[in-house]
Amino acid sequence: MSEQVHRTLNILRRKQVEARTGLSRSTIYAFISEGMFPKPINLGNRAVGWIEAEIDAWLKSCIETSRKF
Repeated sequence: MSEQVHRTLNILRRKQVEARTGLSRSTIYAFISEGMFPKPINLGNRAVGWIEAEIDAWLKSCIETSRKF
């Protein structure tokens, strides 16, 4: 498996997403419901995770948007 493919398969749990983005749990889920944040994937009963590459892309988009002004 190539390094690029391996990186896209990393899964982040909610606490990791909160730490990486600086968002609270309620804000993450509010953004998801508004279509403004990547949706989690089901990992099992009562367990979800986010694809790391999608979170990284979201953060990059936020940075690019904030730099336009």
